[in-house]
Amino acid sequence: MAEVILMPRLSDTMTEGVIAAWHKNVGDAVKKGDLLAEIETDKATMELESYQEGVLLHIGTTKGGKLQVNDLLAIIGKAGEDVASLIASVSAGAPAPATEPAPAAAPAPAAPAASAALDVAAMEEVVLMPRLSDTMTEGVIAGWQKNVGDTVKKGDVLADIETDKATMELESYKDGILLYQGAKAGEKILVNDLLCVIGAAGTNIDAIVAAVKSGAGATAPAASNAAPAASPAPSTPATTVVAAPAPAAPAVQAVVNEGRIFASPLAKKMAEERGIDLRYVKGTGDNGRITKFDIDGYVPATASAAPASQAVTAASAPQVASGVVSFEDQPVSQMRKTIARRLSESLFTAPHFYITMSIDMDAAVAARAKINEVAPVKISFNDMVVKATALSLKQHPKINSSWLGDSIRTNHHINIGIAVAVDEGLLVPVVRFADTKTLSEIGVAVKGFAQKAKDKKLQPSDWEGSTFTISNLGMFGVDEFTAIINPPDACILAVGGIAQVPVVKNGQVVPGNVMKVTLSCDHRVVDGAAGAAFLQTLKSLLEEPLRMLA
Repeated sequence: MAEVILMPRLSDTMTEGVIAAWHKNVGDAVKKGDLLAEIETDKATMELESYQEGVLLHIGTTKGGKLQVNDLLAIIGKAGEDVASLIASVSAGAPAPATEPAPAAAPAPAAPAASAALDVAAMEEVVLMPRLSDTMTEGVIAGWQKNVGDTVKKGDVLADIETDKATMELESYKDGILLYQGAKAGEKILVNDLLCVIGAAGTNIDAIVAAVKSGAGATAPAASNAAPAASPAPSTPATTVVAAPAPAAPAVQAVVNEGRIFASPLAKKMAEERGIDLRYVKGTGDNGRITKFDIDGYVPATASAAPASQAVTAASAPQVASGVVSFEDQPVSQMRKTIARRLSESLFTAPHFYITMSIDMDAAVAARAKINEVAPVKISFNDMVVKATALSLKQHPKINSSWLGDSIRTNHHINIGIAVAVDEGLLVPVVRFADTKTLSEIGVAVKGFAQKAKDKKLQPSDWEGSTFTISNLGMFGVDEFTAIINPPDACILAVGGIAQVPVVKNGQVVPGNVMKVTLSCDHRVVDGAAGAAFLQTLKSLLEEPLRMLA
């Protein structure tokens, strides 16, 4: 039987969507995971994948057309199947035999006669779980900000939703009283399942809930039917220990700096005068650099007698008796699930190859010091790498491309994703049109994204639309590494730290500042010669940074 796909709510404030492009035409075969269309929402242009297999029999509107949320978007079924009556019934406002199913959800059962009279799509009271990111398939209720019975106004925060990329605040777009919650804190709800009901006092909640559940397939289970993985998340991870733990260890200092330590000359002098070991001081300057303020604010731990190795162990693991089996199980977050899925797909479907190049950073080190004397914001080496990368991509558009299966998309705009580490995993906010920005503008954008990522304030519009990605581990003392391509980008640049090593200049061995970068390429799009040419341009810009300012 043919399946109806309704226009999904792709953001918490979306009321309508514009078809930016169709990737399938009527009559084309469609498989699960195939890209059906690109939909322009109020926040971003997102890709809509198919969750069923068959033939595309009908589209609700052509490219550039506008559809309201829950309007008929497409119909997928068997070749030659007559869908005229289905189109008429959906257009007339009757409930469709099947709404857009969430991934892995069973086909929607036929709605019973009791609920057939209720048009769920037209109910102002019903709030469905929105797709808050382009890859989100389910959300976890991190916490409710409104309880059943509370008055709700437009703009009030209803709940905190943990998606596959971040924890986001869901605002109400209607006034009324919160009458029903589809799940408790810690439970999962699939996209387009019933999240809550908002309406006037005395509304028949049972009829609405029954209509939604019968007309939209599987919805959020009640607490008694929840799978073990969907049980409320504990405030701290559960730890299994097979014996009584050892007595608590005395306070110890954790080593925060290993290997080369970056500190200002004044901070080094103050630390030496006060007998402070810089290994234990956390720097707040650029790239973790220790400053005078860090020394002034440093408070050593008391009663520390354990060596550094024991300090790390004591800080990161519970104290257990020697010879006792101990372990800790942590539930996998939505973000970590998506990282695992997307990077596994990338590594096992895109044939990766890697090119490494060493770059002389002496001129960049000198130029950065001079730039920071007059720049409105402090410029980091990462900002210089972003700028040089953007200018290099303009000269090598093949690197700024994406594999689409039947075609290769060469992007004329340059949006660079910057990998940012957070406690739950990794986010990649995007510096848009990076080639047109100054070093100061790039610095402001990157620092702002880093802070928003740590505060869990990034929005889908912040991380969507990259054409190239940079992952920099240099500030952690990493000399060289390889990175997995961030789809749909064709390449990712892994940036190591700047190390002082002996180099040969004019026939003499002298100390030099060298940085290694590794370009990971999708061999379906980029060949070795193209990748090497890109790195040569990047190298020339960083070794002569004044060229970036021309």
